[in-house]
Amino acid sequence: MRMSRLTERWRRVMDLAGRALIALAFAAGVTVLLLWLAGKFEPKVAAAPRPGPAEPAEVSGRVVAVRVLRVPLVESAVGTIRAVHETTIGSKLLARVVEVNLKAGQHVRAGEVLVRLDDADLRAKLEQAQAAAVSAEAGYNQAVTDEQRYGSLVKTGAVSRQEYDRITTTLTSLQAELRRAKETVNEVQATLDWATILSPMDGTVIDKKVDVGDLVMPGQVLLTMFDPQRMQLVASVRESLAQRLEVGQDIGVEIEGLSGRYSGKISEIVPEARTASRAFLVKVAGTGPKGVYPGMFARMLIPLEQEEVLVVPRQAVSNVGQLELVRVVDRGRTVRRAVRTGRRFDNDVEVLSGLREGEQVVLPADQNGRGVAS
Repeated sequence: MRMSRLTERWRRVMDLAGRALIALAFAAGVTVLLLWLAGKFEPKVAAAPRPGPAEPAEVSGRVVAVRVLRVPLVESAVGTIRAVHETTIGSKLLARVVEVNLKAGQHVRAGEVLVRLDDADLRAKLEQAQAAAVSAEAGYNQAVTDEQRYGSLVKTGAVSRQEYDRITTTLTSLQAELRRAKETVNEVQATLDWATILSPMDGTVIDKKVDVGDLVMPGQVLLTMFDPQRMQLVASVRESLAQRLEVGQDIGVEIEGLSGRYSGKISEIVPEARTASRAFLVKVAGTGPKGVYPGMFARMLIPLEQEEVLVVPRQAVSNVGQLELVRVVDRGRTVRRAVRTGRRFDNDVEVLSGLREGEQVVLPADQNGRGVAS
């Protein structure tokens, strides 16, 4: 009995040992496979030697000197583009819109029909007023004839003075009635004209607020428009800088989204500083360039003193990745040097670091071997 138990335990031990050996063999196989996929059993390839620094080369190309350029020092004041002449057109009637001849961004001429309102009831009132005026005019003309006839008869005594006075009174009354009827016609005609909204100027539509079928109320805005030929920059300028400015002064303007600088004249300086910012509102007017619209962000460039900046021709600077490099003449040969550039001035670029005044840089040569002129 005891022998049988020992045999059973031995079998269990051997079974566990066999399973452990199988797991160990599987793990070893997986490890070998991963090492093989990683290329650990292949011969190593020697790494290529890293290139050393470029050797100085002979000078080829046009050589120019690093020079100092005197440019005016400016400070910017941010502002917003506004139209000098911007108008909002509203309705004077309670009526339904029957016609809309515009859309946002459309250019319109002065006197062009923009919106029509339903005017059927106004036309009926106008016809009634005109008929009343015709009737009043007929009565007045008859009264004039009667007054002339009775005037002759009263001289001969055929009619009494009292009868003649009654005729003249009737004439005066009918004359006033005729005048009132004509004024009523003018009033209804003016009201009828309100139903046809015309453009008050040559300009561009900013936005329309109504569509065909809408019911509009008196005072309701129908559209807004502006004159694109007369634009202005409205900027907030702090006190110390505002003292340097005067009305009529030429000033530079930069408009966000449009390349280049534009020139304008200071048209107005509001003589009151804002309490919160202690800044003055300054308006610069000028002809709006193509693509400028109200609400765009812009800067007013206020001139201060002049500053000296180090510049080289833009062609002398080449880009290699994130590096800016120039070829500098050193002892009759050229070496590459990293620089950091800044602003651009026509064909020149400002050098913030890496060069000194008087050093010489080489411009790249064209296909004929000539240096590219700056």
